[in-house]
Amino acid sequence: MTLPNFGVHEDPGPSFAELADRYGLTPDFSSAAGSLDITHGTTVVACTYADGAVIAGDRRATSGNLISHRNMKKVFPSDRWSGVAIAGAAGPAIEMIRLFQLQLEHYEKLEGKPLSLEGKANQLSMMVRGNLPAAMQGMVVVPIFAGYDRRRDRGRVWAFDVTGGRYEEMNYVASGSGSLHARTVIKLAHRTDQSREEAIDLVVKALYTAADDDSATGGPDPLRGIYPVVASITSDGYAEAEESEIADRFSSYVESIHQEVAE
Repeated sequence: MTLPNFGVHEDPGPSFAELADRYGLTPDFSSAAGSLDITHGTTVVACTYADGAVIAGDRRATSGNLISHRNMKKVFPSDRWSGVAIAGAAGPAIEMIRLFQLQLEHYEKLEGKPLSLEGKANQLSMMVRGNLPAAMQGMVVVPIFAGYDRRRDRGRVWAFDVTGGRYEEMNYVASGSGSLHARTVIKLAHRTDQSREEAIDLVVKALYTAADDDSATGGPDPLRGIYPVVASITSDGYAEAEESEIADRFSSYVESIHQEVAE
């Protein structure tokens, strides 16, 4: 199809989008998105506890019905006192997190102090909103954000939607395909005065339940030594739990399930 030509006295109008649509030049992104083999991360969760917040994510990434990656990392430190976990299209999500980390570091270098926790959540919100055109083509990124607020001396968590809307949650948040199941587990057992160990046990149970009911969420894989990534964020900063600790907690939880079944 050739581009339209206009004479001197012809007015095509002020809107290029309307002009392109009038002549059938508007690209159809929906069919292209459907044919792309996009890798997606699945379930991530976060909750507060007495000394801060815990953030966790499973390790499975899928492309349609295919398990494309079994050990994908979805939980990252955004700076010393905050962390972010990704759900959705893996490529744009990881790129967004790297840019988010860089922007927080750049702000601290310019201002001589870290951005406030609300400011970090706002910055991430703007980045999610900037991804909206890609989201409309099927590359949706919906992260969660958690951190320790040194001004209020407590952990805080945020959820986001695809348009960049940010919503601070009181105690817990989840995102991804298994989020409904994970959120229900945390909702039923969460306490604001729980310890770090209790909070980690809770997110372990949440991810195990999500993996049990959602095929896109990966559970513990003792054969390959793959377990969800879990990190705590306190006044001392971001600290990722050792894989051996998470393996032991999963083992203890599975054993408790076996005992219940036996009884």
